[in-house]
Amino acid sequence: MTTDILLALDQGTTSTRAIAFDAALHPIASAQQEFRQHFPAPGWVEHEPEDIWRTSLATLREALGGAGVDPRRVAGIGITNQRETTLLWDRATGRCLHRAIVWQDRRTAEHCARLRSEGAELLLNERTGLLADPYFSATKLAWLLDHVPGARAAAERGGLAFGTVDCFLIWRLTGGRLHTTDATNAARTMLFDIRRGDWDDELLRLFRIPRGVLPTVRDCAADFGLTDAVHLGAAVPIRGVAGDQQAATVGQGCFQPGMLKSTYGTGCFALLNTGETPVASRTRLLTTIAYQIEGVRTYALEGAIFVAGAAVQWLRDGLGIIATAAEAGDLAAKADAAQSVVLVPAFTGLGAPHWDAEARAAIFGLTRGAGRAELCRAALEAVAFQTRDLTDAMRADWPDTHAMVLRVDGGMAASDWTMKFLADILGAPVDRPVVRETTALGAAYLAGLQAGLCPAPGASGATHWRLERRFMPTMSREEASRRHGIWQDAVRRTLTH
Repeated sequence: MTTDILLALDQGTTSTRAIAFDAALHPIASAQQEFRQHFPAPGWVEHEPEDIWRTSLATLREALGGAGVDPRRVAGIGITNQRETTLLWDRATGRCLHRAIVWQDRRTAEHCARLRSEGAELLLNERTGLLADPYFSATKLAWLLDHVPGARAAAERGGLAFGTVDCFLIWRLTGGRLHTTDATNAARTMLFDIRRGDWDDELLRLFRIPRGVLPTVRDCAADFGLTDAVHLGAAVPIRGVAGDQQAATVGQGCFQPGMLKSTYGTGCFALLNTGETPVASRTRLLTTIAYQIEGVRTYALEGAIFVAGAAVQWLRDGLGIIATAAEAGDLAAKADAAQSVVLVPAFTGLGAPHWDAEARAAIFGLTRGAGRAELCRAALEAVAFQTRDLTDAMRADWPDTHAMVLRVDGGMAASDWTMKFLADILGAPVDRPVVRETTALGAAYLAGLQAGLCPAPGASGATHWRLERRFMPTMSREEASRRHGIWQDAVRRTLTH
């Protein structure tokens, strides 16, 4: 039987999506399920591991059924996932010892502050390209080992397995036969030397983490085992894995140094391809692995914004001032131009380039004339302002971005109003692709690459990317700078250090 179908599993922060692609990487069927978020304490965010597993399996089955193909035609599954989210499970039973601690969770802020005060951040940055922040997995894993009764002793006996979401799903899909991850997810743990491409023993000692809990690390396009036939009706090979932002980088065809993409989902993440040499940031951006193929690592500078679409979700679910996320753009377009309302969406702290875990959200410039429309506009404008903060930092670290074109994806990219304002504030073209679910597209590409269906990265490897619309800036640079200055003043008043 011909194997010409690729399945992408995109396990995100608020929902799980699966998409079936044909061999030319055209989507032919999809499925999506949301799942519950848990907030057990201020700044804490958790997921039920069984919700992650349940929605992953259900959407894979639904997408495959929607495509109407025999599972034996699937050439490979590509997995992409919310990064840094931390799970710890029993090797014998496969059951997690605790809810997953989500990347947004800030419970380890004090631990990270202690690392900085002890001078450990320099070592962390040199080895991992990251900063001492609760965002990453290491302090979350240390917290689990220290706070779940019996966890540390079990880990030291070799009875426990740690993994990011991709690793957990591979374990479940393969019936516990493989405990493995890829280089991009490993690079987000704060335990992985991104230059040597291996777990770092000195960092393991720093966080008191037994090496035996860690998975093996493979390329993004590699053999990640066969699924148990009971899951999808046949044993299907898993052939591609990448963290969500790296998968989006691949899906956007950003294979050349200097190419830049930004994904607008729950958060916002901009990655700039810097080639095979890691670039140390002077502006508190992250240095990370963009992808690893055939043992060759390609690096990126990354700016991480914790809240983008989550601010619109707050307007909908928290304040109840809109019924659907799509309403935000329509209301923003009707907002009173004389109102200067600014929302700094630091609900879980501020990410790059500020890295203030204790900052909290604030609204400035409210008058009696401000209402729903002005709050919606402020939430959408905050995405553009934060993106400019990142691109300004990237320009300082990588001067070749003077001719920048930003490729965008994610749910918020569907808003024409937001994308046009983004182009205006950046003073640069913003390109939106035909396939906006580029995270899933990147995962499918990696699986197709390993299966021999897709061309290798390079000029020919970007043929899966197609432009749907380019947004050009029309706002004067003076006006854009004036508005960005108002934003920067609001941020300064929100920072705690």
